[in-house]
Amino acid sequence: MEIYKTVGTCSRAISFEVENDIVKNVVFDGGCRGNTQGVSKLVEGRNIDEVINLLKGIPCRGGTSCPDQLAQALEKYKENH
Repeated sequence: MEIYKTVGTCSRAISFEVENDIVKNVVFDGGCRGNTQGVSKLVEGRNIDEVINLLKGIPCRGGTSCPDQLAQALEKYKENH
């Protein structure tokens, strides 16, 4: 399980797993519960690059968002694995 500390969003962290380039078990700590649960369900089972491309750059407050932070977390994961 990976844990990414978010910056500039209501959520505080995102935990997730990646197995064979497939995103799994995404859980946001904090944030707008309905939205973060929706994002989690929509990305589960998708390819990591597809998720990054879909979510990167989505703004909310301060130039980022919970979906954008997930994309950044997945990019960081790819850099380190």
